[in-house]
Amino acid sequence: MKQLVRAFAAVLVVALALQFLTVRLNKTEGYAGGNTLTIYNWGDYIDPALIKKFEKQTGIKVIYQTFDSNEAMMTKISQGGTTFDVAVPSEYMIEKMKKEHLLIPLDHSKLPNLKYIDPRFLNLSFDPGNKYSVPYFWGTVGIVYNSSMLGGKKITSWNDLWDKDLKNEILLVDGAREVIGMGLNSLHYSLNDTNEKHLEQAKAKLDRLMPNVKAIVGDEIKMLLANEEASIGVVWSGDAAEIMSENKKLNYVVPSEGSNLWFDNMVIPKTAKNVDGALRFINFMLDPENAAQNAEYVGYSTPNKAALKLLPKSIAGDKRFYPDVAMTKKLEVYKNLGKKNLARYNELFLEFKMHTK
Repeated sequence: MKQLVRAFAAVLVVALALQFLTVRLNKTEGYAGGNTLTIYNWGDYIDPALIKKFEKQTGIKVIYQTFDSNEAMMTKISQGGTTFDVAVPSEYMIEKMKKEHLLIPLDHSKLPNLKYIDPRFLNLSFDPGNKYSVPYFWGTVGIVYNSSMLGGKKITSWNDLWDKDLKNEILLVDGAREVIGMGLNSLHYSLNDTNEKHLEQAKAKLDRLMPNVKAIVGDEIKMLLANEEASIGVVWSGDAAEIMSENKKLNYVVPSEGSNLWFDNMVIPKTAKNVDGALRFINFMLDPENAAQNAEYVGYSTPNKAALKLLPKSIAGDKRFYPDVAMTKKLEVYKNLGKKNLARYNELFLEFKMHTK
């Protein structure tokens, strides 16, 4: 009997120890609740001073974790083992997360600062009525070019890239939607087009571009352009701003035919433990003063109309990164085309990459 009691006591001690360790692990791995708030965001995508300011104002302790792709973010949230109170997915991923029932509807009565968002960026196709999301940053896909390496030549459109004088001068970002979309836009088709004839036309035209393509690359595109390893690059506007800060000879243009309008957005995942704290944080980030501070730190375009008035004119008045209404009407958000159509885009992009010069 004594041996049984000792064994039971030992098991109890181990169980309590495991419970303690689980609690500690949950805290560090993102299990929020009580007086903590766990935020899941892209790396270096918020001014750290704003996190401290939020903590001081609310008394809520922020746990900040990062991801490097929308797919990695969704996988971790869908697995459900780790709790996040606020996440920042891109617009096309919100459609997927909605279908998987991974998002909590937002209580707009607790988001009074939503009124400061530019109406152009609300009620878009990926989230009608902004039921699940609030814009965080936005931008475009466009062309960075070095006029001094091009003999003073300026780039204004996608079709300029097919100029025979640009042989081996262009770097393309390694993305099927971006490159196939560029081909579609150059033909004045929608970058969400699923018409097979249109897709084949875009692919054939992209094949004719290949002699001008120096490489199809990932993040290194920023370093290569800044170091003048190539004179032209197709990039996201946020990357363009970073590249241009390192090399003043570079310029950025949103092509005249139109392009992609992308958004990163604040949402509350289904597994959130501190929904009230999440709403307080989202509303805090919508405050014009905080939004302006964040935009200046990160370098991306803010959708907060009131915040623009607080930014330096050199930033807020730069139409390359804050295009006017006429240009934004030519821009499209990526729609979730479904597995079959996305597979077709990826297939065409792979064929293009394998095309010999």
